[in-house]
Amino acid sequence: MNKNDIADIRKRFKLDTDLLTITDIYHAYIRQESSEIYHEESQAFALLDREQQELFMTNFKKVLGGKLGMKLFEVKFERQSEENNENHAQKILYEGLHAEEAEEWKEEMQHLAIKMVKDVQYEKDLVVTFIRGNYFKKTKRNSEETEIDMRDEVFTTPFILCSMNHTDLPKRSIVFDFQEREFKSNPMLDPIINLASPIGGFLFPCFTDNSADVNHVLYAAGKVNKPDYAFIENVLNGEEVVTAADDKAVFEEIVKQVVGGEVDTETLGNVYEAIYRLTVTDEEEEEPEEPPAIDAKQVERVLKMSGVDYVNTESVETAFQTIVDDTSYEMKATHIVPSYTSKSIKIETKVANISISPQDLKYVKQVNYDGKQCILIEVEEDTIIEGFKVISEDLLT
Repeated sequence: MNKNDIADIRKRFKLDTDLLTITDIYHAYIRQESSEIYHEESQAFALLDREQQELFMTNFKKVLGGKLGMKLFEVKFERQSEENNENHAQKILYEGLHAEEAEEWKEEMQHLAIKMVKDVQYEKDLVVTFIRGNYFKKTKRNSEETEIDMRDEVFTTPFILCSMNHTDLPKRSIVFDFQEREFKSNPMLDPIINLASPIGGFLFPCFTDNSADVNHVLYAAGKVNKPDYAFIENVLNGEEVVTAADDKAVFEEIVKQVVGGEVDTETLGNVYEAIYRLTVTDEEEEEPEEPPAIDAKQVERVLKMSGVDYVNTESVETAFQTIVDDTSYEMKATHIVPSYTSKSIKIETKVANISISPQDLKYVKQVNYDGKQCILIEVEEDTIIEGFKVISEDLLT
């Protein structure tokens, strides 16, 4: 799935639309430090009152929020072995997806919920919610087609979405009772499901080129660049994922080894710009494909374009072999430069910490003045500190 695929299904999670319908919902309540389901419920989604439906729709949107490689990960299922076939997540999800009766679907989701608590104890009470529904995605239409014609031609697929949410106990408080006309302590101490901050979840199947991909599941982490590897392996039976932070760290280590660990800001800025241009080209495509990959050949090309003339194929491949033990390793360009215009680069010093965007690195230099290392930042306007205009000093002449 690419970001457009995710954005399209995410915005469909709202009431009163026929582009996404939810048929069934199943909840499992799991007590903290417990390895069993404490309570479970299953019913038709339409039987929930409207307020509950709206709360859940907002929660499902949050599960699919975030960027690919940072909070969302397309996970490939491991091959199913004959010994563990019945317990494989892909088989459970597929059979649940196509179950004719709601009771059959519930049993499959219960099976997954049991996998979640097996050999795992959560720090807080947890509510796991599964929904089953149908997603209708508009296909491209010719200019002659009317709105009705466009709605007649859609990509249709059933889906299952899982949302995992901690519960919180309400704080004790003083309330005013209008009926009794008196102040008193709040006796309500029932756990509140924290639907605003899901700690994880997933969507099955993935969607690629207007078709369902049952060999992949879209996993959602609770925090940026912090997927639950044990959950991916043991519950989803998926292969290991690589985060954007991992890719960026690998790229930086490879470049350090190739250039010798030292580089000026102009060269570094050129490197980021060259990689950013690859992502811009990708975004301008009418039908964006997979984000462009950076391999050993691309690293060599980018460094040469950035002014590192002495780089060669052997030095780059040696760096790949040293850092990741694989000369064919690929990194996603969007992971290396996630945002070219935001202040994503941190310059930390004893005196001050500076945040700057990759595109503005050209305005920063490290210089030597009077035997001391200094950071020089080129500015086009007057510098204001606490309301005072700073006087310019001609020291670096």
